[in-house]
This record gives sequence, C-alpha cells and structure tokens, in this order.
Amino acid sequence: MTAADSGGRDGGIANGTLLLRFADAVLGEDLAELAAAREAIAAEMGGAALADTAGVASLFNAIDRVADATGIPMEEQKAAVTADFRATIGVDNFAAAGEKGGGTGAE
Repeated sequence: MTAADSGGRDGGIANGTLLLRFADAVLGEDLAELAAAREAIAAEMGGAALADTAGVASLFNAIDRVADATGIPMEEQKAAVTADFRATIGVDNFAAAGEKGGGTGAE
C-alpha cells in the first residue's frame, strides 16, 4: 500500500497528488520515479517548493533517528502490531530493542 492508494485523492490540499507521488517515490526504490516526481513538483510548484518538500521528507527520517538514539520506548500498540515482523527480521536481537519495549535486547 502506498500513500497514493487512497483512491486517487489529493489529501484535500493543493498539489496533494504531486506531494503523495513524491512521498511514495522517496520511500520507494525507483530512482527514475523519484526524479520524475521531483521534476513534476518543480514544474508545478517551483524550485523553492521542491526544496521545502524534500526538507520535510528528510526531517521525518531524522526525527526517527533522534527518537532511536534517545531510547524513546515503542508504544505498546505499535509493539504488539509489529511483533511478528520484528521477530522475522531479528530486530529484537539488537541491544537497543529492550530499551524500546520490543524485545529483551539480550537475545
């Protein structure tokens, strides 16, 4: 599922379709689609809007890293919903997992 799977909606904001396309491309692996999404934003909204859009997307990555580095615990609901996924890929074996509420960190 992607952000654009919302039935073709635009999130109720101007240029929402372009922004959703960019968000999906940033999280995807298709470099050509990322380039096309950037070009579409620049063409429709301007270079400054592209810089702002890329900055906001980048901040989400940074915020996650700050949360991880400070040891903010994972919410109980999130831990429950992701337990099988985390076990499958071995995330609970990382030392910090116990600090996050996901695992013991001693495995």
